[in-house]
Parts: sequence; structure tokens; C-alpha cells
Amino acid sequence: MRILQRKNGWHSSSDGAKRKAAAGRVLAGCLASLALAGGSALGQDTPRFDVDTVRAGRYDNGRMWTFEVPPIDYLTETYGFSPDSAWFRHARLGALRIPSCSASFVSPNGLVATNHHCAREHVSAVTREGETLLDDGFYAERLEDERPVEGFEADQLIAIVDVTEEVHSAQEGIEADEERASAREAKLEEIEGRILEEWGGEDAGYAVEMITLYNGGRYSAYVFRRYEDVRLVAVPELQMGFFGGDPDNFTYPRYALDFSFFRVYEDGQPLDTGEYYFPWSQDGIEEGDLIFVVGNPGSTSRIQTVAELVFRRDVSDKAILGLIGRRIEALEEFHELDPAAAEALDLRNEIFSLLNSQKAYTGMIAGLHDPVILAKRQDAERQFREAIEADPALADEYGGLIDLIGVLQGEKRSIAGGFGAFLGLDLPLYGSSALVRALWAFQYLVSSQRGAPADQVEEFRSELLSVPYQPPALQEMLIEARLNDLISSYGDSSAIVQGLLGGRTPEGAAAVLVNSSVLADSARTAEAVEAGTLSMGDPAIAFFSGMLGEFAPFQQRLSELSTEAEEIAIKLGRARYEIYGSAVPPDATFSLRIADGVVASYEYNGTIAPAKTTFFGLYDRYHSFDAGNGMGGEWDLPERWVHPPTSFDLATPLNFVSTADIVGGNSGSPILNRDLQVVGLAFDGNIESLPGEYIFLTERARTVAVDSRGILEALRDIYGAERLVEELVVGAAVGAASGN
Repeated sequence: MRILQRKNGWHSSSDGAKRKAAAGRVLAGCLASLALAGGSALGQDTPRFDVDTVRAGRYDNGRMWTFEVPPIDYLTETYGFSPDSAWFRHARLGALRIPSCSASFVSPNGLVATNHHCAREHVSAVTREGETLLDDGFYAERLEDERPVEGFEADQLIAIVDVTEEVHSAQEGIEADEERASAREAKLEEIEGRILEEWGGEDAGYAVEMITLYNGGRYSAYVFRRYEDVRLVAVPELQMGFFGGDPDNFTYPRYALDFSFFRVYEDGQPLDTGEYYFPWSQDGIEEGDLIFVVGNPGSTSRIQTVAELVFRRDVSDKAILGLIGRRIEALEEFHELDPAAAEALDLRNEIFSLLNSQKAYTGMIAGLHDPVILAKRQDAERQFREAIEADPALADEYGGLIDLIGVLQGEKRSIAGGFGAFLGLDLPLYGSSALVRALWAFQYLVSSQRGAPADQVEEFRSELLSVPYQPPALQEMLIEARLNDLISSYGDSSAIVQGLLGGRTPEGAAAVLVNSSVLADSARTAEAVEAGTLSMGDPAIAFFSGMLGEFAPFQQRLSELSTEAEEIAIKLGRARYEIYGSAVPPDATFSLRIADGVVASYEYNGTIAPAKTTFFGLYDRYHSFDAGNGMGGEWDLPERWVHPPTSFDLATPLNFVSTADIVGGNSGSPILNRDLQVVGLAFDGNIESLPGEYIFLTERARTVAVDSRGILEALRDIYGAERLVEELVVGAAVGAASGN
């Protein structure tokens, strides 16, 4: 599922996160809150529901189980299936976390399976001059043809250390929110460093990440074996991997061949994974079969209060949706204006991601307008309140905190305009390279003038000079979009908007800025910094300065409210864990989970969606949209697919659905049967699943997967990938097939 990574700290390295925090001390708190937070607040207009008629479900918080506390009793009770510790160990060690997605080992030779959309940017990165791999696909016929991918990290979770008591002890007796937060972060950093050293450090190929569960009810140190020599093996054409495009995205029935293969190497040779891989199933699954999804769901907010959800609906998520829409318009306009430049910037992938996010946020917000969903959340909150109040010790420690969260959300509404106006200020594709340079240039100049430490000045300078190139026309469109964000948030007659426009239209103001600022060009920026001629009078810096009258107080107040809300959420997390323990899984944190479900059809659109689709359906879409006449658009087919060979079996299952619990970050997760064989790869959810960000409902919500049988049929009969098929089917040594 390709949801906007709102909580996008999912897979950034700790070093990168720390560097960014140091460099952006003036801005980072606000930007992090805007980019990562879901929000907050029950306002005076919050509707009330008859909770006597709507009840929270047992698993409204989901079924994303942790490997710390595997759900053996639950699986036995629900399915009569009782896997042992060896089964869970195999499930854990066969799984991988890759940038923004999930994956798994599928052969003893380091072969890795994930989704096509998880590979798109890497396909673009390994494309050579004269090639169009994103459109044409790629298959390495020999081992030596597999292409190294820079910056690709594959993490295998090899150990979990419970450090809950150590972290809780470090905070005991500290009353002030900021001091508690500092003590907690210091302890987590200390533990991370200590455990990493115990395993031999990064140079030995290890990484440690501190995982917060139940909003602070539990803390774990996850130890990863990190593989960095990863090579692309095979990926289908974009038209097949994203068949149906944005119209079919988050829908079902579906007909997408959303897969890709990589290989992990060690010491220059394919990695020997031993027994810890998932064999590829040739038999697949049938309706009613039990399946498991092992992957890294990115982020959920299923224990946020109703107040927080209503604030998201009315303010923060609504603002995000508006921003996404304006950026899609800008990027599509530029792509039409200059396709070659857009392709060089890989804007197609950016547009796909934003379109995906637009549909995802639309569905999430729609769910928050559903009175039944909110009533279920209200009932869960009522039960939680009553459990706290029933225990004097809990009531003394945690009583009144839910109400206080509601008060904080009301206070956030007083600064609501900033949520839409300032989101993503440090991201070029949200505001242009010129304005991002202005952000860093402002801090660079101020810190230089005030005699800040040399290393801090250098940090700002480095950030300024590292902002990527953007064509002037694209920058104008993005600045115009930023001005429209401000107009939408504060009104076209507001002082901030009038000051930034200077009597011009947004389009005119953007053109003047790009044409007159040295920061619109990376070379001129470097020259000005080197010569010492960069000044606060530069039009882009003046533009940024013009936003500070609203931005600075917004940032300060949001930072204060966010810190207080975070500490309350942590206390409520501890209360929740004391009451419910691990009987209910914690929110997703882009950490490894195992989710159960069954293959199941469901009612939709007045009919029934089948449990599986086949290649017959793919060709029906192709012909129904007259794609053969050049009118198919998203349902067109690459040339090699138009007339498949007679050996190709159109009845082969292509996609299927199950009741498993997934969200963004699960993309590429293996779907396994009881024997830990791959029967599919999770790649999306249906429209009905989008409220899964804050509640898990199985009546019609489904996980959409590409079938293991469909992938094999395509590899064998369309792509002629015999070496890869042999490896998947019999685990053949890859070297023998390549002549090595």
C-alpha cells in the first residue's frame, strides 16, 4: 500500500535524523510536527453518538502482532493452529525491511522479493544512458548482469531486547515535560549505542533501532543485520506493475503484476541465507485459507483519542490533502510542459506517490466523517476511561489525561492556519529549491552574524549548498502552489499574503522571485556563498522572512503543545499497557509484525468481489477500455503482453484478497501459508481499508496481493526468465545458471 509517509521517520538513518535536527534547530520541531503528526482535538462542535447502540470491536486496534509476544494462544483459539518458537523464528529471519517497504528472502541464495512500486526509484537509479527500464522492465539473464543499487539497505531482525524498565526508570521522579523527554531520549540513545557496540558496531554490519510500543508502554531494542550490497534482478514494466494506474489504486478487483526481485550479496557473492528463507508456492491458496503477512507496517494511530481524530478530520489531515492536490497540479503541469526534464527528475514516480497519497487521505478523512466509526472509537475510549477510574492507583496517576488531550486539541485549532501554510517547507518538491535554499540561507546568515559555533554555521552552509537542482519553470509552479497554500490558510486579504504577493498574482510573484533570486540557481548560490555576497535582501530570503510573522509564533506554540501532548500520550500508553497488556497489538511503528487473516471475498458495489482475479480479467480491462486502439491509458499493455504465447495460461490467479491487517510500509510483505511458503506479495488495500489508519474493520476491508502463481506464470511464459523461475521453484544455485 503506497500511502504518503506522513510519519516518514520510518526508515531514515539515526545519523541523518540527528544531523537534520542539529541543522534545523530553528525549524525542525515545527516541521517534524507538521510532517509526522496526525494531529489532535475535540472541538466544541464534536458530534455525540448513541454509544448504547454502537460497540467497539475486540480487534478494532488491529491484529499486527509483535514478535516479542507472539500470538500463540490467539492463533490456537481462532484457527486451531499452534506454531512453535522455531516457526516464529523462521518467520522473523526470513523477513526484511527495505527503504519504505517490506521484503523477504525467497531462496537460499539471497534472492529478495518485494513490490514493483518499492523498486521504481531504484530502477530509475540503475537505468543507463539510452535505456528506459521503468517503461521496459528489466531482467538479468546472468548473475553478472544483476545491477548494484546504491543506498539500498536490507535489514534482517536478528534479536529483540526488552529495555522497558530501564527507560521507565530513567524518567521516574521528573515532572517537567521537556526534562522527561530529554531524559528518555538520552537513555534510549545510550542503550542504542551500548547494544550496537555489543554486536560489533556498524562496521561489522549491524544496526540497532529503539522501538517504542504502546506509546511508551513498552520499549525494545531491535538488532538488525544490515545488508548494503543489493542488486536488481528483475522488475516488470511500469504498465504491468501499476496496471490500472491511479483509477484502480486502492480498489479491487485488481489486476496488477506488482513484484520485483533483488539479491543480497556478501563479500561479492550471493548471500547464503541457510534455511531462513520462504520457499515459493506453486500451489497458491484457496478461499478460506489461513494466511500470514510478515512485514513492517509503517504507522497507525489506533489509540489516538477521539479528540485527536476529529482535529485531524477538520484541520491537519484536511490541510495535507489540500497541499497534495496543489502539488499534483504543479508537477503534472510541468510534466506536460517539459516531459524530458520531468523524466530526468523522476517526476513520474513523485506524481504516482502523490496521487496515491491523495486517494489515501481522501479515504481516511471520509472514514472520520462516518458516525459509526467515530462511535466505535468513542466506545473504546469510554471503556478505557472506566478501566482507569475503576483502579484508584491508575485514577490517581492517569485520571483526567484524556480530557487534557482534548483541551490541547482545542488550543491547536487557534493556530489552524499554519497547518496548511507551512507543511513541508524544507522539501523542494513541496516549495521549490529556491525557497528551501532560502530557509537554510536565512539560518546560515543569522548564525554567522550572531557568532554561532563554527560547526553549526557549517551545518547550515552544507544544507544550503546541497539542495538539488530544479528547472526555473518548475520552481515557479511550486512557489505559486506555496502562495496558494497561504491564501487557502489565511485568506487573500491577510497581511502575510498581501505582503508576499506585493500586488501581484501568485503566478506573477513566483516568476519575479525565480528570475531575481540567486537562490533559484545552485551555481549562483555557491558563488554568492563563496564571495560572501549573499544577503537578507535576496528576494527568496525576503520571501521566507515575510512568512516569519506567522510562522515563528505558529512554530513556537505548536512545539509547546506537541511536547505536552506527547508526554500525555506516553502516560496514556503506559496506562493502556497496564490495563490490557499485549492482548491487543500496539500501533504500527515500521517495525516487524505478523498479521493473520483468511482469503475471503466480500460484498461491494451491489455485488461480490471474488477472492481472486485471473489474467482473463486483465485482458478484459485491456479490451473494455479499447486499449488496443490507443485509448486504454492506464489499462494499456506493453507490446509483449498484447499477444501472449499459447503456453500462457490466462486462468492463472493474478491477484487475491484477504482479511489481514496491513497499512503503508507493508508493501512487499510476503503472504505466507501455514508452512511459511510464499503464496503472494501484499501490495495494497481496497478503498474500504483506508480508515485502517485509525481503526481495523474486517467486514469489507481487504489486503490486496499479487499471487505467487501469477508471478511464476509471467516470469516463465512472458519474460522467459528461466534462471529466476528455476531458483524460485527448486532453489537452484544461481551461479550454475549464469555460467559462473
